[in-house]
Amino acid sequence: MNRDIFQKIVQIVGRKHCSMEIEERHCYSYDNSKQTFLPDAVALPDSTEQVAALVKLANNNKIPIVARGAGSGTTGGAIPTHGGIVLSCTRLNRILEIDRENQIAIVEPGVITGEFQQQLKKHGLMYAPDPASLKFCTIGGNVAECAGGPSAIKYGVTKDSIIGLEVVLANGDILCTGCRTEKGVVGYDLTRLFIGSEGTLGIITRIITRLLPLPEHKETFLLTSRSLPEATALVATILQKNILPCTLEYMDKTAIAVVSNLLPEAPGKDIEAMLIIEIDGSQKHTAEQAELLRNLAATRELCTLRQAATEEEVTEIWKARRSISPAAFKLSPHKTSEDVVVPRSRIPELVSFCEALSRDLELTILTFGHAGDGNIHVNIMSCNTTELEKEKVVAAKKALFEKVLGMNGTLSGEHGIGTSKSAFISMELNDTSIMIMQQIKQLFDKNNILNPGKIFPANKFSDPSASC
Repeated sequence: MNRDIFQKIVQIVGRKHCSMEIEERHCYSYDNSKQTFLPDAVALPDSTEQVAALVKLANNNKIPIVARGAGSGTTGGAIPTHGGIVLSCTRLNRILEIDRENQIAIVEPGVITGEFQQQLKKHGLMYAPDPASLKFCTIGGNVAECAGGPSAIKYGVTKDSIIGLEVVLANGDILCTGCRTEKGVVGYDLTRLFIGSEGTLGIITRIITRLLPLPEHKETFLLTSRSLPEATALVATILQKNILPCTLEYMDKTAIAVVSNLLPEAPGKDIEAMLIIEIDGSQKHTAEQAELLRNLAATRELCTLRQAATEEEVTEIWKARRSISPAAFKLSPHKTSEDVVVPRSRIPELVSFCEALSRDLELTILTFGHAGDGNIHVNIMSCNTTELEKEKVVAAKKALFEKVLGMNGTLSGEHGIGTSKSAFISMELNDTSIMIMQQIKQLFDKNNILNPGKIFPANKFSDPSASC
């Protein structure tokens, strides 16, 4: 990066909306993975045309460019590992259209997910994906990582709610994918290709979302259990009994402990696990499903089912659940957070393995997450002060991945690969799969300027010298 190129950035976005000052660059040098890489410049465009001009400038000069939402990702997807330009989507934060009749909306990538949901409620509509960080994460970041959330069990993940995109390609061309209709099979499904691509194939500037009517009614339950195996086994049983919750969340006793002060009622010391279960739909449907759930819980001697009586209790329950990840730092200053997925019926096996791994390596490991779709967040806590402890964390991570893949699972359900899992991707994907993905990347981005160093294992393709 030199001053001449920076002046061209100034001409594109205006002097107030770009910087090469080190203090400003530091603000865009990290994400929730706690890794830090300093960009050479920061730019905040406010239109698709400005994004296209910035990307074209970067491509012509072979300068890396990394799109960034709120920086809430946990795998390093938004960090500028090769320097270059961070393109912040902060000013691309408009809700452009809410089509109530056809139940779609068009938004820019910098829109905060939770704020979008609040606006839709005024129209009696909902945008289903609800990641834990919804109060500050952006829809663009959600699309880039294909974020999930507690509601995924019933409503799917981000890719199930996106029907079209506007994307700026590496050469500055603007691509429109998908359509505004429920059906559309004209040509390849390019929309799905970009969702979850972590900004490595193009920079998303507009998103067409599918919306749903707000459910008429919702009931929230807390199920506590004095048996961890029984609680985790109950997840699959609930679904087998024709009960379809809109959320089915799980916490082990360590996760419960770090947020117990936020719960409506402190759990007993003998509680080993907790499930948050929500049922939504019509009044009649909700009542029928709730009765099935009560009957099932009554057959489990070690379980207690309690229904939230007020909206305040529901708010407290969800505040506790969404606070687990940051609250885990009460235990240790360093956290390695994995979002593995296994078949629901094998959750008890995974949780039991994590308990044994914790004992064997003498590390604190807590588990919680979206049990309804088998997406368990495994948090490995450490002080990270000695080489031995760092080696233990790496060993725990590798052992976890081997176990998950041996259970027909996957290494990531919603956090993506970024930099933190790129070294392990070949454990799940064979050489042919990785080669095809790299060829797609090269087709869209021959100079490797778009978020280089992400997803693929270290090789000549992701080496900085191949990009700059």
